[in-house]
Formats: sequence, C-alpha cells, structure tokens
Amino acid sequence: MDITADLIQRALASALPEIAYSVREDYLEALKKAHARAQTQSRGYAVLDLLLQNDLQAQKEKRPLCQDTGSVWLALELSYKDRLLEDPFFGANDLVARLYKEGKLRKSIVRDALLDRTNTQTNTPVFTELKFCDAEVSTLHVLLKGGGSDNASVLKMLNPGDGLLGLKNFVLDTVIEKASKACPPLLLAIGVGGTFDTVASLAKHQLLREIGSKNPNPKLQEIEEDFMRSINALGLGPGGLGGEDTALAVHIGTAPCHIAAFPVAINMGCSALRSKSINLKELV
Repeated sequence: MDITADLIQRALASALPEIAYSVREDYLEALKKAHARAQTQSRGYAVLDLLLQNDLQAQKEKRPLCQDTGSVWLALELSYKDRLLEDPFFGANDLVARLYKEGKLRKSIVRDALLDRTNTQTNTPVFTELKFCDAEVSTLHVLLKGGGSDNASVLKMLNPGDGLLGLKNFVLDTVIEKASKACPPLLLAIGVGGTFDTVASLAKHQLLREIGSKNPNPKLQEIEEDFMRSINALGLGPGGLGGEDTALAVHIGTAPCHIAAFPVAINMGCSALRSKSINLKELV
C-alpha cells in the first residue's frame, strides 16, 4: 500500500473532530467502573460524576471536552509492507488550522517557546513522529494533549543501580508532587530505556495502549499492577480531592540503553484523554 499525504489528511480529518468532543472509549469505561465502586458521599464520587456528565454533554452538544483543546500530535507507524511516497505530514498544518477554526477549538500554540510567545492563532505547527514497525498494517495515531498533563510530566536520568525500587520511588514521588495538577484520574505512561531524546517518546506511546489491555511482557504487567496499587494507595483521588482512583491504569514500555544509563520518562494522561488510532488500510 502506498502512504500519501492525502491518505494521512483523510485520516486526520475523520479523527480530530471526533476526539475533540469525546474522551477515549476505553478511558470512559474505566471511569464508569471507578464511579460504580466509589463511595457515593465522597468527594471522589462527586468528581467522577461530574466528569461523566461532562463527557456526555460534550458528545451530545459537539462541544470541546475540555477548555484546553490541546496540541496536536501525529504519530505514523509505517508497516514494512507499505511504501512512503512523500512527506506524509505535508498539508497537516493547513488542515489542522481549518479544523480548529471550524470546530471553534481553542488555539494554544505559541510561535517560539523562548523568543516569541505570540499565539499562532492556528494551533499549529502540528507535532509529528514517523516510526517504522514490523506490523502488517500502517497506523496513524492522533492525540490531543493538554498543557496541564504535559506540564506534570517528567524525565530523569536515574542511576543504573537504582533498579526497580528506584524507579518505583521516582514514580511515586512524581505522582505525589504533580498528579493533582494533571486532572486525575490518570493514565500514567512510563518509558524506561533508550536515550535522553527517545525515552520521552517511548513514554508518550504508552498513552496509546488501550486501558485494560495486558502488557505483552508478563513481568512488566506485574510491575504495572504493583505500581497502580501503590499509586492509588496514596489517596490523592479524582481531581486530587481524595479517594482511591488516582490512576485508572499504569502503562510501562522499556527499551535497551547504555550500560551507564537508566533513563525514565513519565507522561501523564489526564481525565480528558483524547486520541484515536486509525488503521490506514481501512481508508484505501
């Protein structure tokens, strides 16, 4: 199959308006389960109830799920069976600018982080990533990422000797310090390994995995479950107002790294988790 800019634009045009107005389905189901088990008189229950009402109204009225309509991240996972004929993201900025204007979505991108913090008024540029993979089909991931949850994300080069216990302590310390600012309940995405510049991407890709799915590595699955129990035992809860459901899931991805390194990145997915993964073969 040939991957063209037109194909990517068609996928983006179908996905972006939908996810701007609706939380991801797997997150919504996890939220409903948390709501069902929460004590009805607790503040956590009240927060969960408001989040569910907000999700329902946003979908019904086609209004933004959150006032922060996010930056746009496109990640193309290119199958070994497909051919890339041109820059797949050519025209994506113009399309996003049009979709944000038509959808009356807030524009949140500035021209330069340091030198010119004027709003571009288009919510562009789009942030893009191209990744080659051994999958049978190519997939485009579209993610709208709010500033609050990104601001709560961290990257740290731990010492190799810190090991699993050091990783867990770092995760818990980060949750204690920052989770309440990221609009919990959270999807906590953790990347371990690679290099300074790749570990953040590794963490971000863990946001794309479906909540409730099993990690393909049984050892990592055990670690995810242990981390989630410890995080929820902290009692920060929905909205940071108390309760057990600080995190609805913990997803961990690992990679090789230098013998002297132990890079770790944590990317928090907030209660407005908005993404969609599109099988590009279905659009041909």
